[in-house]
Amino acid sequence: MGADDVLKGYAVGRPRATEAAAGVPVPPARQTVVVTCMDARINVFDLFDLAYGDAHILRNAGGVVTDDVVRSIVISQRKLGTTDVVLVHHTGCGMVMFTDDELADELQGDAGVRPPWRSRAFRDPAEDVRSGIEVLRAAPFLRPGTPVRGFVLDIETFELTEVVVPDPAR
Repeated sequence: MGADDVLKGYAVGRPRATEAAAGVPVPPARQTVVVTCMDARINVFDLFDLAYGDAHILRNAGGVVTDDVVRSIVISQRKLGTTDVVLVHHTGCGMVMFTDDELADELQGDAGVRPPWRSRAFRDPAEDVRSGIEVLRAAPFLRPGTPVRGFVLDIETFELTEVVVPDPAR
């Protein structure tokens, strides 16, 4: 198992990936950025019935809105024509199993130094979606009025529940 096992799949996957991406333009056809968790159970393409080239997909631990997520969305909008953002967290996320301080303490114990970054752990996925929406709506470099919608995915039923955050600008 591990990277070697994943890389063995390249021989099988490469022809499929090459065929699927052939002729697909760089700007996403659905003009949307999806930000979600790196959880391996979530197949964003199946979940939203996306094809290659339909949307930009940004994934990280928890699907949290970090400076790098904002940077990527800005580039996606300003240089590649996306207009909308969909933020998706999920139930059963590993990010609810620890706190920022717990992980930082563990890393300091192992490495002798605290990380310069926060893990951005959270207790409530819906509350973190709400926070992420607010951060994105306040981001000065996103296009003004960017539609930002947020959801919590039930990891067992795959039902999406929208987290509604009224936009004071509208």
